Amino acid sequence: MSDSVENNFQVIESRWPALHVRLMTEDSAAVQAELVEGLGSTLSIAGIQLTSRHDRTREARLQATSLPPESKVVHVYGTGLGDLPCVLLESTELQRLYVHILNGAIFSLALQLLDQRQWLSDPRVELIYAGDLSDIHLPFFALPSEMLLADDFNARIRDRLVSEVHLSFNNREFDPQSPAIIQRLEESRELVSRDRDVAELFETCAGREVYVIGTGPSLELHFDQLRAIRERDQRPLFISVDTAYRPLREHGIRPDLVVSIDRRISFRHLPPEDTDNIPLVYLPMSDPQVLKAWQGTRYVGYSASPVYASIRQQISKAELYVGGSVIHPAVDLAVKMGADRITLFGADFAFPMNKTHAGWNDGDLGQGVNLAKHWVLDGHGLRVRTQLNFRSYLCELERYIAGHPQVRFFNSSRAGAMIVGATFNQEFVQ
Repeated sequence: MSDSVENNFQVIESRWPALHVRLMTEDSAAVQAELVEGLGSTLSIAGIQLTSRHDRTREARLQATSLPPESKVVHVYGTGLGDLPCVLLESTELQRLYVHILNGAIFSLALQLLDQRQWLSDPRVELIYAGDLSDIHLPFFALPSEMLLADDFNARIRDRLVSEVHLSFNNREFDPQSPAIIQRLEESRELVSRDRDVAELFETCAGREVYVIGTGPSLELHFDQLRAIRERDQRPLFISVDTAYRPLREHGIRPDLVVSIDRRISFRHLPPEDTDNIPLVYLPMSDPQVLKAWQGTRYVGYSASPVYASIRQQISKAELYVGGSVIHPAVDLAVKMGADRITLFGADFAFPMNKTHAGWNDGDLGQGVNLAKHWVLDGHGLRVRTQLNFRSYLCELERYIAGHPQVRFFNSSRAGAMIVGATFNQEFVQ
């Protein structure tokens, strides 16, 4: 243990007394840490190197170069061994450095092993737990090791960091110049020009409760209740995402609206039989053959994606919010229709009950559950397996909810991911 450990904690107690109290409760003894040596040395936590073992300072300088030059305010997520804050504070242009703790126990251990006063004492530094804030802040650098080692309290911010880091990679398949995208839009042009504008649905259900139904495994817990509610004279509006449509129909539940945005959705997901009087809301990337076969009224809209920039100028249609998943435009449609209360079904963003989706076999709609290497916290505060893109979709839904405080959002199950901003609907949650 470092001789400076007491001095480290004294600085923190002096500058951030409430944070000091929390740090003193962190169980650093439970951290599986080993000294790893190379040309230099570092700590390995649960098999993950916290920093370079050869030249920590050089690594920190390389990390610093990824930030906008001459930034006056910078956010660092993860404390590491203090190298990056020290490097960033060398800049006279820097006015404020926010250091966000992603794992309190690891930070407490680092304070016991190394002198951190050089950056802790700098008046430009603000030290906070990442999970104390509702979202991430730019510009930032997130230490790769602590993105993997984030503790439960800070996991939600970790997920938003991962989503932001992967944004350009995730958007690669939505290149407006892609031949496949150009071809699909051209194939859809005739339908887009003559189908009804989704704006016609806006404000048609003012003050009505809406059920937005996704395909997460927890949907299977509610088929019987949803079927019974569907038969009531006075009931909520049922909006189904495309992949939930077939399981709902197989359980005798006829949705009021279906929303589809994915070009990979086929007749397997949206069988056209007996679809009269069920409106379909879609985006132009949908399969034209599937659209033409649908017997109900079709409504079309766009997202803010650059993919639709050209066709939007030629054919005017309203816009729905899309954050990567069909659940987003389904929720946005409910809000724009005038709902003041929305209950989410099957919005799990995870694989509870050792399943990937309700009503589909493992792997039918993506990777199998055994390939899921990531996690989120469920409604019980426990870790449940998921995949990276699901965590990104969850982040975007939470941001959408935060931006619409006039609408009350409810979750129908604790089995899936905890959705910040959505309380549990006691009619469905035991």
